[in-house]
Amino acid sequence: MQTSTTPLPEQAFAESELGRRLLTLHAEGSSSQRVLAEHLLRQPMRIMAGSIEDLAASAGVSTATISRFARQAGFDGYPALRGAIAETMQDVIQPVEKLRGRFARADGATAAVDEALEATLSNVRTTAQSLAGGRVEAAAARLAGARTVFVLGFGLSSHLAAMLALDLQPFCAQLVNVVEFGGTEVAAGRLMNVGAGDVLIAISFPRYATDAVRLAAYAKDRGAEVIVITDSPASPLARIADELLLAPSQHPVLSSSYAGALVVAEALVTALMLSNPQNVAHAERLTEAIAGYLHPVSRGR
Repeated sequence: MQTSTTPLPEQAFAESELGRRLLTLHAEGSSSQRVLAEHLLRQPMRIMAGSIEDLAASAGVSTATISRFARQAGFDGYPALRGAIAETMQDVIQPVEKLRGRFARADGATAAVDEALEATLSNVRTTAQSLAGGRVEAAAARLAGARTVFVLGFGLSSHLAAMLALDLQPFCAQLVNVVEFGGTEVAAGRLMNVGAGDVLIAISFPRYATDAVRLAAYAKDRGAEVIVITDSPASPLARIADELLLAPSQHPVLSSSYAGALVVAEALVTALMLSNPQNVAHAERLTEAIAGYLHPVSRGR
């Protein structure tokens, strides 16, 4: 019998930022907080469809207790808490539902792959159009004048950050890949001395990483300029940005497409290289440094 490795929605909800907050209340809160947190963690789908009175009857507490619990969890009231649960569950379920829908299609995998390729090409075209008008050049100018460039991305975005950091490094006075290894605690340590004169490039796509938003806001508060690479003006990182570079990421199967983000990365590196004639010399030195490690070009016989 074939088993599924896809986590249950309740499990995925518990692993979300909101779920972890509720787990803390379940472990450390009062008796009523533990009861309510357990109900929300065990039945998030049911909570989305029910009223505060339904939850009160199910948990055996008063509606006033639920309203107080919502405020203790960091929300204005129960409607805001229930809205956050619904939004989190939508993020949890959407990728699974997209994949399930692809398997259910009568026209099979070939049509689904064709549709995915077309979505990727559309993202690339839209990204290229969004970068017109000097947006990339303006971001590159900030990098060129930076004391230190920090590049930040969590999850899959960490790989985008690593590729961008590798290409930018020869042309920056100093560059730090914030999430190269070690997780959030080490990443925060690498940003400890960020400040005025520095630039942070923050990368995040759905599903957005909360730590990316928090650390980008920290850098902004310390006086650093922030360049954001994300998918939409509605992204939680967009409000922090001094320069916003958008790469649409819609995909019929994957939670996000990263093709547009690669276009942004290549455009940003290109603009930085062309921003200063001295970068030609930097490129030459880089070529000389790695020449001994490259396979010689094949020659015809």
